[in-house]
Amino acid sequence: MANDPQMNFTQIHERLRMEMLRRIRRGTLSVSLLARQTGLGQPHLSNFLRERRRLSLEAMDLILTAQHLSAADLLPVMTRVTAAPLEEMGGVVPVVTHAAALFEPHIRPSAVQSMLHLPAGMLESIRARPSVAHRAWERFVAVRVHAADVAAMEPLVLPEAIVLIDRHYNSLAPCHPTRPNLYAVRQDAHLKLRYVDLELNRLVLRPLNFAHPVELIDADQWESPTDPLVGRVAVIVNEM
Repeated sequence: MANDPQMNFTQIHERLRMEMLRRIRRGTLSVSLLARQTGLGQPHLSNFLRERRRLSLEAMDLILTAQHLSAADLLPVMTRVTAAPLEEMGGVVPVVTHAAALFEPHIRPSAVQSMLHLPAGMLESIRARPSVAHRAWERFVAVRVHAADVAAMEPLVLPEAIVLIDRHYNSLAPCHPTRPNLYAVRQDAHLKLRYVDLELNRLVLRPLNFAHPVELIDADQWESPTDPLVGRVAVIVNEM
């Protein structure tokens, strides 16, 4: 934490709470299971998750141990990359798992597979249109797209491409007037790259390759019709 003077124990506590909520929402954890793993009471844990009480350091240690986490996993990944100023090294973005891009507001170091280095000034020039739900999320992540996932968007996106996702662009408004936005979209627990429209309260996922079908997401199941939009694809790096 010495490399990040803005990080304190209150923020670590909040990151732990958000991580537990994320795991519960994904179905990999429950309050009762966490209580059995840690020996902490279910009411105590429920109040923690609802922000009604704070955990002691001892209780936080019990949860970290039970969930195979370290305190470092709760730190922003960019604080662990380098101490060099951003303008000296260009933009540096973590390449993460698809699950991390979809579900993790704050990227844990264990979710990082590599780093994507971009030209200096590129990230600062990218326009944002964040939704309320994503405003507090770490903005830029990158994912590698494997062959099975790119067929619908070939030849724009090729197998093993790395795409930069701006998780602060969750609007359907076009970023550039002459071309449609390409989005990373959450469909169930999967990340898909598609052009997206909103019609009759349904998100219409359109492929580039017409051999693949148009898909629909019923927006009624979400608080906002654009909630399934993980972010806009801002850069595509097709490796040759």
